[in-house]
This record gives sequence, structure tokens and C-alpha cells, in this order.
Amino acid sequence: MKVPNGPRNERTDEAEGVLLLTIGKDSAVDANDLQNLLNDVASGIIEPDVAVRQLRKLPFADIGTARIDHHRALRQGLPEAVFGPGKTPEDVSLIVDELLTNGTGPVVLTRANKEQISAALSIDSNGTVINQTVIWRPNQTRTENIVVATAGTADLPVADECAAVLWAHGVETNRLTDVGVAGIHRLLADLETLYAADAIVVVAGMEGALASVVGGLTSVPVVAVPTSVGYGASLDGVTALLGMLASCASGIIVTGIDNGFGAACAVLRQIGLEDK
Repeated sequence: MKVPNGPRNERTDEAEGVLLLTIGKDSAVDANDLQNLLNDVASGIIEPDVAVRQLRKLPFADIGTARIDHHRALRQGLPEAVFGPGKTPEDVSLIVDELLTNGTGPVVLTRANKEQISAALSIDSNGTVINQTVIWRPNQTRTENIVVATAGTADLPVADECAAVLWAHGVETNRLTDVGVAGIHRLLADLETLYAADAIVVVAGMEGALASVVGGLTSVPVVAVPTSVGYGASLDGVTALLGMLASCASGIIVTGIDNGFGAACAVLRQIGLEDK
């Protein structure tokens, strides 16, 4: 996404004494353009409040089947991800190509099928495939210690999605697998791992009880992810979702069912979005 060095119209607002910018929707933002904008602010050509307003309204790239929000990383700290379901392989490849060509941060494709993954890798074969997630240009490794714990092995696909998205943003995860409450001694054997964590993601189906146990044992942020794993009364994850929402361990963050991607984003917001 380009700011000010793309097409721009300038006029002086005599009432406020500031330079107003009109930025074309198909411009792209890169480090040089942002530096020019900051230089204009430093020299007094543009007032800081005006620059902030313009940055919040930066454009998108219209590629026909999608409007790519390159500016999302500046607004939210996290770039736009590509959600596979509902898209053709051609759609996916076009979007991935746009993100790789006109951006510098990590590119994440989630919930992709084999055809979509193949099409995306034909654009850039350097992507790392982790189950149904593909990652290009992962950030440099950060220092935070994030634990991703699953109640059962059946919860692993959701946990893998979460860990993959965290890895894309530079966070290596410490995994605890199959530590559900049906055999609570398995979790208790790794208490030191929980105590050393900066944040914990708990992925659990059935009744979702593991989130309450972990939330009651630690003081760090806990993000609970209900999964659609379980027998009849689990209602495809609804029971786990309601159990986590009703947890007596105060302050647990609960995502939607099977939303490993959302859990990763919640953790990144908790620990801070800047690379470390």
C-alpha cells in the first residue's frame, strides 16, 4: 500500500493550516512512503493529527474477486490472512500473489485444501505447509514463551492452526498434547511448563473442562478454544463453548468453536503486536 508518494492531491486548509491528502485506493504502503510521510510531519508540512487520520484510511488493492486490505497491519498490527473455504484455487493464488508482491510481512493461508495449497505454492514455492495452513515470510523469532495445550489428540488440528499462525508472527510454541481432565495427572506432571508461560492457549472439546483447570492454576492470560470434538451431548462443540464461557476461573478469553486462528491473534494482542 503506498501512501503519499502515489497519486495525491494537495491543498492548504487555511482554517487549520494543514496539508490534506487524497490517496488513491490502489496505492500501496511501503517503508519509504511512510518515511516520507513522517518527514512531512517532522518538517511541519503535515500536522500529526492529519497524518494519523490519513493512515487510518489507507487504501486497498481491488483485484476483482477480492479487495486486499494491505493497511490492516498498520491499523491492527496483524496483516490480513487468507481464509481458504469458499474460494477457488485461482482466487487463493491471486490473493496470495497480491499479498506477497505488495507487502513485507508474513502471509498466512488458513483452512486450505490440497488444490488451494498447490495453487498458492505455484505462486511462491517457499511457503511452509503445516496441515491446512501455509505461511510465507514468517517474522523473526520473538522471546515470549507461549504454551498450546490440547485436552486430547483429536484436538490437534485446531492447536496446529493456532501454533502455525503464532509461528508466522515469530512466536515459537511449547506444546502440551493430550493432557485432558480424564487423566489430570498428565497435566499436573507439567505444571512447571504452565508456570513458565507468558500466555496459554487451551484447546479442548467434550465439555471443555481443561480451560477452567488451567485458568485456575495460572495467572497468565488463558485463551480457550472449544473444539467440535466429542460424543453426542457435546453438540459439535457447543457444550465446550458454553462450559468455557461459564468457567469459574475468572478472565479466560474464549474464541469461537475450532478457531485456532482467532486464538493465535488473541495471544498476539495480549503479548503486544510489535516484533521483538
